[in-house]
Amino acid sequence: MKRNHLCPRSTARARTRGAPREERAGFTLIEVIVVIIILGVLAAVIAPRVLQRVGQSKKAVAEAGAASLAMAVRLFIADHGRPEVGATIEILWERPGGVPEAQWEPYVENADKLIDPWGARYILKIPGDKNPYDFDVVSLGGDGKPGGAGEDADIVKP
Repeated sequence: MKRNHLCPRSTARARTRGAPREERAGFTLIEVIVVIIILGVLAAVIAPRVLQRVGQSKKAVAEAGAASLAMAVRLFIADHGRPEVGATIEILWERPGGVPEAQWEPYVENADKLIDPWGARYILKIPGDKNPYDFDVVSLGGDGKPGGAGEDADIVKP
């Protein structure tokens, strides 16, 4: 059988047989730089939104935690009367003097419930700033200082 040298298949084979192979597996420097730039742009666009959502979720968790602790303080008041001025949020976890150990049950599952999402203890204010005739449960927000805005805003539940 006679070979047809005009057939594209046979000419392609003939071209690659004797030619030295210079192709290498991998990416060129330009391709790597383009990928890095694309990843950088994506990170710059997405990261602020993700961080904003984390801040919003911490604030929501702190609000729920303060509300839960306010309810626990109300239960404490129903059982033991109004706490003294200056009492701390630990009254929900520590047994008050004069109450036998057999009769004491804490008002929170564990001491970690007394800590806000930023790692600081909730504050019990008697009398409260928002509720001067009763009490406030306060989280000082992300900055741990009174006042602030956004994630740093105080969370107060009467």
